[in-house]
Amino acid sequence: MNGLSDVRLTLHSQELVAGQENGARAATMRNAPSGLSRWGLFWHRLRTRKALLDLTTEELRDIGLSRELAQEEGLKPFWRL
Repeated sequence: MNGLSDVRLTLHSQELVAGQENGARAATMRNAPSGLSRWGLFWHRLRTRKALLDLTTEELRDIGLSRELAQEEGLKPFWRL
């Protein structure tokens, strides 16, 4: 490889990392209603996580979650992603 190829690979890897960070941020906001403030997002997470704990086994199976995964997500504090 010549020096130019190394620079391109380095820049490309930096773009990928930046894209993954932006993608993770977008994924956390994907299911939240648009236009929420930070506190609105926290309240949304709190309500939806608590609702997840109340779902029956059949309802969890419908959305593709096990009871263990639902409890893991439902017991997270609202400020965690």
